[in-house]
Amino acid sequence: MSSLPTPSPDALDQSARLLERIETEIDGAGGWIPFSRYMELALYAPGLGYYSGGARKFGPGGDFITAPELTPLFGQALAAQVEQVMRASAPQVIEVGAGTGLLAADLLLELEQRGTLPEHYAILELSGELRERQFDTLAQKAPHLAARVSWLDELPNAFAGAVVANEVLDVMPVHLVVSRPEGLFERGVVFAPDTVGVKALRWADTPATGAVAEGARALELPRPQQGEYVSELNLAGRAWVAAWADRLRQGALLLIDYGYPRAEYYLPSRSSGTLLCYYRHHAHGDPFLWPGLNDITAFVDFTAVAEAAFDAGLDVQGYTSQAQFLFNCGVLQCLERRGPREGADYIRAARAVQRLTAPQEMGELFKVLAVSRGIAGPLLGFTRGDRLHTL
Repeated sequence: MSSLPTPSPDALDQSARLLERIETEIDGAGGWIPFSRYMELALYAPGLGYYSGGARKFGPGGDFITAPELTPLFGQALAAQVEQVMRASAPQVIEVGAGTGLLAADLLLELEQRGTLPEHYAILELSGELRERQFDTLAQKAPHLAARVSWLDELPNAFAGAVVANEVLDVMPVHLVVSRPEGLFERGVVFAPDTVGVKALRWADTPATGAVAEGARALELPRPQQGEYVSELNLAGRAWVAAWADRLRQGALLLIDYGYPRAEYYLPSRSSGTLLCYYRHHAHGDPFLWPGLNDITAFVDFTAVAEAAFDAGLDVQGYTSQAQFLFNCGVLQCLERRGPREGADYIRAARAVQRLTAPQEMGELFKVLAVSRGIAGPLLGFTRGDRLHTL
């Protein structure tokens, strides 16, 4: 990984302390933990994990840029869909994993312009550092609306309104499943020496059992005649959607993330899975490098998420590409409000919209899934180009 920037001494010290925590957990578990547990520790271990530590994650100075960091037009278009959901349910919004707080600010300001401000806007955020950034962003961008915002430590007992989750499912811990000619295995993590005695985090497989085996069999993973086929199983994402189904009295979840329907996710050609790590805007494939300093993600199996919602009693309202969703929600009309087309502000905004919607950029890679209870469709974002038939 010589092409990656070198972390600071403080960051390396934090990573070393997390590695000690992981090693202790592996020892306590008998020498092996599933990758899902490793990913959970690497991202969320209190005070040390990627999202629970203090490192800057979003924007040019972080590790990646999300849609709200590109342009406020993303939130302005999304507001049209949030407005429809609130009108059909209750004037409340919960945003899950609000990043820097820019999406919250953009949504609130646009909903104010539309005359449909929520009575309450809650942010479900586990990172103390990100909560501070969100508070500061709202105080700077929308100070007169900041009093409407509060923070949650866990899912509410009951909720009616709109739930927004942008790039949340992809960072839920996944199990790694391995299909070989001799059967199904789960890939996990050990802390073991190599041939010269150097101890480090290493891969180790064990026969798949329990919910992992059941879930992997249901996927009907390709069974190679030789070698192996590796992919991800996001049991946490399914459980999370089911938990919302227990709490959602009326309204909709708007889930925005990169991923595929199942028929495209588990293609024979995708034999190494979709797991990726991000460090300072560099993508790489080593989740054991500097634990706690890298984002670790996996593409979303949207079929599995829709199935979990349906099985839990929710209605699957729509599924489409981010580009089609934003066009349906009026992103081009929002762009036209940016002033004369020859102006610098308009040109910058138009370039950002292109990144959000172009097939070779984020437009096709990212998808939007809406699941609901007690509201009638069709939802605005899926009036054209709905792909529910592909799930």
